Amino acid sequence: MAENHLNEEEIKDVVIEEQPEITEQQQAEEMDETEAKIAELEKKAADHFDKYQRCLAEFDNFRKRTSKEKASMYDDGVRDTVEQLLSVVDNLERAVAIEEGTNSEDAFFKGVQMTLKQFLEILHGMGVEEIKAVGEKFDPNLHAAVAHEDDDTYGENEIIMEMLKGYRYKDKVIRHSMVKVAN
Repeated sequence: MAENHLNEEEIKDVVIEEQPEITEQQQAEEMDETEAKIAELEKKAADHFDKYQRCLAEFDNFRKRTSKEKASMYDDGVRDTVEQLLSVVDNLERAVAIEEGTNSEDAFFKGVQMTLKQFLEILHGMGVEEIKAVGEKFDPNLHAAVAHEDDDTYGENEIIMEMLKGYRYKDKVIRHSMVKVAN
């Protein structure tokens, strides 16, 4: 049996013969293909990065928008609730105004007075403010003119009487003051 052992030089010759020679043109073509693939991958990476940044920006805008909407919904709820409670405050003020000076020592009258005071403190603590009217210049954004009087003792468009108090919450009017305007 003959041995099929090749010596080292024979192995090198076989390996060299099996590898085809690569020309410079082929090398240039492979380089061009590689560079094209790299450029394509870089473009894809840039597109993905752009999409990622846009997605982050959209999410940030969504978060800010929902935060504003939530705050707005809370403020609207407060305004709606306060608006409904104002009729109670009005009735308590009328009751106090009628009894003031007549039965100031009456326990019932004092209870109504304290209840009114407590209501007003709660509203003030929530950020609800009364709209100033008497002596102020008429402002249609804050006041509703329900009566007019020609009187030269008052200035132009001066409010001379408040028939129903107006209130606002965070610079939004809950209810306009119903007023009587001079001149």
